[in-house]
Amino acid sequence: MKLNQLKPKKGSKHNTKRLGRGIGSGKGKTSGRGGKGQTARSGTAIKGFEGGQMPLYQRLPKRGFNNIFAKDLVEITTGRLEQAIKYKMIDASKTIDADTLLQAKVIARKGDGVRLISKGTLKSKVTMKVAGVTKTAQAAVEKAGGKVDVVVFVPKPVVRKKPK
Repeated sequence: MKLNQLKPKKGSKHNTKRLGRGIGSGKGKTSGRGGKGQTARSGTAIKGFEGGQMPLYQRLPKRGFNNIFAKDLVEITTGRLEQAIKYKMIDASKTIDADTLLQAKVIARKGDGVRLISKGTLKSKVTMKVAGVTKTAQAAVEKAGGKVDVVVFVPKPVVRKKPK
């Protein structure tokens, strides 16, 4: 076999339909686009437009509500915390906060703070500063001999340069 003898597999290639080549071709004049107007133009289809009929997204009922002021808390479980202490990613003798967890790569981002939730067991005595904690998680920390302080995370203000 030589490079100049290579051919695509039979049936894998099709010739494209040639548009606008006379009335006998079946795709002459308007080239299969119909008459005039919006559909005859390229790139002007309006998404969701149903020709004056009430669009589907407006006909369906709306439920719920999106709180734009809700805090974006990053959750960490007691089991994951114990695992990080076990593998010496975190020093249990020091105070554990969002920065400590971020540096140890236990969490990927700080968000508006860290929330401790109860899932798994916690055996290590830890002192934590978190933005939120569940009652069961707090009970688990206190049972292990630790302490949880709930502090409000205040993000750094964005400093914008004044225009000249």
